[in-house]
Amino acid sequence: MSDTNLQDSELIILTGMSGAGRTTAARALEDLGWFVIDNIPPTLLLEALELASRSSDIKKVAVVVDTRSRSLFAQLSSVLSDITPRVGSVTIVFLEATDESLVRRFESSRRPHPLQNSQGALEHRIIDGLSREREILGDIRAVADLVIDTTSLNVHDLRRRIEAAFDSQNEGDFHITVLSFGFKYGIPVDADMVADVRFLPNPYWDEQLRPLTGQDSAVSQSVIEQPGAMEFLAHFQDLLGTMREGYLREGKRLVTIAVGCTGGKHRSVAMTEQLASMLRDKGLQASVFHRDLGRE
Repeated sequence: MSDTNLQDSELIILTGMSGAGRTTAARALEDLGWFVIDNIPPTLLLEALELASRSSDIKKVAVVVDTRSRSLFAQLSSVLSDITPRVGSVTIVFLEATDESLVRRFESSRRPHPLQNSQGALEHRIIDGLSREREILGDIRAVADLVIDTTSLNVHDLRRRIEAAFDSQNEGDFHITVLSFGFKYGIPVDADMVADVRFLPNPYWDEQLRPLTGQDSAVSQSVIEQPGAMEFLAHFQDLLGTMREGYLREGKRLVTIAVGCTGGKHRSVAMTEQLASMLRDKGLQASVFHRDLGRE
């Protein structure tokens, strides 16, 4: 099999913490037309790609690779180094969540963590398995193209994040997800850049605007018309334009920009929508996700 046959292929490596939503993400990719292979040892990646390339209708392959492959997972980095030059594009997607949320998910499913047991006997806590897994996954997380924190996401939110990044109708050389959030709920760990818009007056203190959100025109107009709002967005847009070429040279085409205010309801939502619109006007692919909208 000639490597040339793989140059038209696209590969997604879907990995991350157990319980963080790999199954949901894999199903979302499958629904988008990707050929999904679950739980394959890293050493079989090239063979699987070559096998898929023999079919004329399979050009997009997503492979779930995780610590269920035990000691074989350690070979993933070297395998990727060998595969990456041969394939048209390789994107690493890493799913994670806080230990607290992962423990709750495992307890609700009544399943042990894959690394919790020792020689078939459950001798450790779930948290011990998670700690070991984070250690093993540290290197692959560091080079991931897209990190998604699913702590506060439901299955529908996660599907939307995957669709925003990999829907073929939204494909481009550079894709930006603009994510609004509330600082009181924590800074998104999957953000590549964070913008703080708490310097703008808070619509919360206006009784007429308080029950509305940044998606409502009254709030949006109030926020955008504040002194410094548009100037801030213009500078941020220019910064992204400057960084775009560097990101692409480094092989990073998926970028997450987090825009935060106090509660993630008014200012951050309005500014997120406006920034995404400005980026689209510049010809960039930009999608919007409101992490904390509805929590208040």
